[in-house]
Amino acid sequence: MTTRIEELQKHLELLDQRIAAACQDSDRDPESITKIIVTKTWPITDVESLYSLGVRNFGENRDQEGKEKAAGFSPDDLVWHFIGQLQRKKANSVASYADFVHSVDRPELVAALNRGAGRAGRRLGCFVQVSLAKAGDDAQGRGGADLALALDICGLLREAEHLDLVGLMAVAPLGELPAEAFARLVDLRSTIVEEFPEAAYLSAGMSADLEDAIAAGATHVRVGGAVLGERNYVR
Repeated sequence: MTTRIEELQKHLELLDQRIAAACQDSDRDPESITKIIVTKTWPITDVESLYSLGVRNFGENRDQEGKEKAAGFSPDDLVWHFIGQLQRKKANSVASYADFVHSVDRPELVAALNRGAGRAGRRLGCFVQVSLAKAGDDAQGRGGADLALALDICGLLREAEHLDLVGLMAVAPLGELPAEAFARLVDLRSTIVEEFPEAAYLSAGMSADLEDAIAAGATHVRVGGAVLGERNYVR
């Protein structure tokens, strides 16, 4: 019988093969891609197993779960990414343990995260989440700021005392081919990086569409199901 760690190892190997193939198609170096393994709903034992297999970047989208895991398993070289939609009232808590937040999509979050990071005596890397919705569309609830608002948020992050603007994040809208949505992301990113070159990273792509995201320039991919399997929502 295959053990859990053997299963995870196999899935990580398959993920690496997918990333390598996507990078070859795009003439990119696989080493330029950061794999964030999203462990939401999965136990801390899976974090421990993945860590033993070389994973160092982990993603969570719920504050309580992320905080518990970060407190229960915190070697110096482990990096926590908060990737979910963030309520302002949770910003103080998230800033106390996350190393990066990928979903900064409103000006008020900048102020809240800056206060939280300051209280915790740490710096926090921030990705501005941009919307890939077409004009008149709501991106099927995927969230994100439009170009004008994203530029404003970047400016606020640049001035924040305890925050670092590191890049952009995007999610392909439902009901549209990811390649088409990510093609719009290329132009959007180019416009923003021209004014804010420090926003060099691009967090885009999940289990189903990471190849299209890498082709569009993603530096960080957020993968859950392809490594951990179908999510268990019964806790």
